Amino acid sequence: VADSNTMRGIESAAVNSGVSLEELMEKAGTETAALAAKLIAEKKLQQVCVLCGAGNNGGDGFVIARLLSDLTHVTVILTAGEPGTELSRKNFDLLPQNVRVCYYGNQYYECIGLVREADMLIDAIYGIGFHGMLQADMADLIGFCNENTHAVKIAVDLPSGIECDTGRIENDCFTADYTVSFTALKPLHVLYPAADRCGTISVADVGIPDSVVKSAPFMMLSTDSYVAAHPFAPRKKSAHKGTNGTLLSICGSYGMAGAAMLSAEAALRCGIGLLKMAVPESIYPMMAGRLPEPVYIPLAQSKDGIIDIDEYARLMQLINQGANAALIGCGLGLTGNTKSLVALLVDGARMPLVLDADGINAISVNINILKRSAAPKILTPHPGEMARLLGVDVQTVQTDRYHIARNFAMEYGVVLILKGANTLIATPEGRVYVNLNGNEGMGKGGSGDMLAGMAASFLAQGMSPEEAAVYAVYYHGLAGDRCAEQYSKRAMLPSDMIAALKTIF
Repeated sequence: VADSNTMRGIESAAVNSGVSLEELMEKAGTETAALAAKLIAEKKLQQVCVLCGAGNNGGDGFVIARLLSDLTHVTVILTAGEPGTELSRKNFDLLPQNVRVCYYGNQYYECIGLVREADMLIDAIYGIGFHGMLQADMADLIGFCNENTHAVKIAVDLPSGIECDTGRIENDCFTADYTVSFTALKPLHVLYPAADRCGTISVADVGIPDSVVKSAPFMMLSTDSYVAAHPFAPRKKSAHKGTNGTLLSICGSYGMAGAAMLSAEAALRCGIGLLKMAVPESIYPMMAGRLPEPVYIPLAQSKDGIIDIDEYARLMQLINQGANAALIGCGLGLTGNTKSLVALLVDGARMPLVLDADGINAISVNINILKRSAAPKILTPHPGEMARLLGVDVQTVQTDRYHIARNFAMEYGVVLILKGANTLIATPEGRVYVNLNGNEGMGKGGSGDMLAGMAASFLAQGMSPEEAAVYAVYYHGLAGDRCAEQYSKRAMLPSDMIAALKTIF
């Protein structure tokens, strides 16, 4: 995923390697026109309206209009007067006579009528340099585009009105059915709510050499590319439960046994050699009856069914002497004693930890403990838990997910999994991964418990926190997609996703 500065650097390097900007514009327009032509043929569209801004994005639009002019009726609307760059002007002058040209500033009512009547609208107004708020006249024009619900809408590189690097939408933006991104995905394509306004996104090769693209400093990497480049190491034939990792899970409370069971089953399906479940004594019988594989450690509990703080010393010994990693939090419950217990465990742990759910909530009042703790850590907050950690509202988190995740991971020295559509993984070194699989059917209670169990399992098997987080998020999403195909997004359950892991590994 490349931000605007990276894209400018890539284009500059491409030019230095011998590729002209003229060639890049022609290829960008050709790739977008190919999609438009396919849709025109499939849907028998007869009125195409290409909205072109003053910059080079408008130049892409002129190429598209020229290439479509033999297929259907094409109108170009100049949204900001004459083309403002030499390259854009050159492609404007190449428009054939059968392409109608209208000026939004001088022919307002005619342009609005054309937008309303079009059965395809192509947005080539703004590019990666757009910032801030749409001006009133442009917001009106884009509003009329969005009101035309029968038209197929295509955005060239990005929908106008969205900031490339943040995905921020100040007042309105073009709502596309399809977006053709050039060379690489941009941040807005993977950050919500902007991604919702992009429709189906494709990435077009516009002729930049692979060597130039691969050497660029990308803002984010995708989990699928990481997993493809780092496949699972094969296990030795002599491997046994002792060499396949031991995970201690400190999870569950009375009424929340399900969270502990889902995380446990997910950890087992991901290949952990030995799973030790430290749970309140009241839920031990039901868990043992449902899941026989773990070694259970029944713990004393308070009157409300939560692990008693007096078990601290025993748990601390189990973490540091009896496990390769520990998971804390799934269904743990949240009381004053829980907060104290989790703080003590995090502070004293030397083995890697995964903190999820109430494990995260418990430290939100004492967040600096993360800096003191010597243990490598993965945190798995959803947006609400992230907001509690930072003392902000959820909207603040959701409007700047990238910087929220990256800054937190770097400041507190943790690997952070910020859950949600296109989950982000941020590392203490500043690397950020984005997950592009998964679906909305995964948005059900228990899905996060599964993810925490997977991450903890990989961590206990010897992966680094970064690697464990990336693998867990990717395969979690893949399992979700398998279940959506088999059961539907509405009917699928987290337990179905755990079962799907059998078909993946």
